[in-house]
Parts: sequence; structure tokens; C-alpha cells
Amino acid sequence: MGLFDALMGNASEVSSHKVAGEFAPILIQGEEVVKSFRLIRDMFVFTNKRLILVDKQGLTGSKVDFHTIPYKSINHFSKRSNGLLDLDAELIIWVKGSDAPLIKEFRKGENINDVYKVLSTYVL
Repeated sequence: MGLFDALMGNASEVSSHKVAGEFAPILIQGEEVVKSFRLIRDMFVFTNKRLILVDKQGLTGSKVDFHTIPYKSINHFSKRSNGLLDLDAELIIWVKGSDAPLIKEFRKGENINDVYKVLSTYVL
């Protein structure tokens, strides 16, 4: 994994220690970063208490949206693809109280499985 994977839309794992330092200002007492994945500029950050979706917007990525989803608020989730190792995939998350699901696109389906497994670990 590396720059090529990120450009192709693969989710590459990021050091939890590094992310914990960056996210320290928004983590609550007793909360720890367990796993994190970068998808080009966006991130999935899994803590022991919630999922944080980081969406960098604009050409420069100067505007950043931190979307917190408590695991208990996730009704269900799915992975949409043409097969286990297809070129395009989507992770779809339904959250209590929302009419529309959150959809995150992956350009290469293989590494969506890593994100899907971690999500399964905390929601199920």
C-alpha cells in the first residue's frame, strides 16, 4: 500500500498512534483510536467508542468535515460490489434517525473488505 493505492481509491491503513495524536483534541477521556484507513483525502477512524468519517472538501482540502457515528446508532451496513475483488465498490451505512444512508465509494474493492471487517467488529 502507498501512494499508488491511495490514488487508485484503495483504503490504506494509517498508524493508529499517528492518528491518535492528530485527533487528540476531539477524543473524549478513555477513547482510543483502534484502526484508521485513508481513502485519498478522506479517512475512516475507528475508536473504541465511535466511527469518525473525515471528509476533506474543496481543491485544497482546507475545509474538513468530522462526522461522528456512535456504533450503537448504526442500524445496518452493506458492501456493494460485483464480487469480492472488483474494481468499484461502495460501503453503505444506515444510521438511526437518518432517511438516507451514508455512501462511501471505493475505486478498488479489495481493501473495502478491511474497512468492512473493522466495522463488523464494532457494530455486531
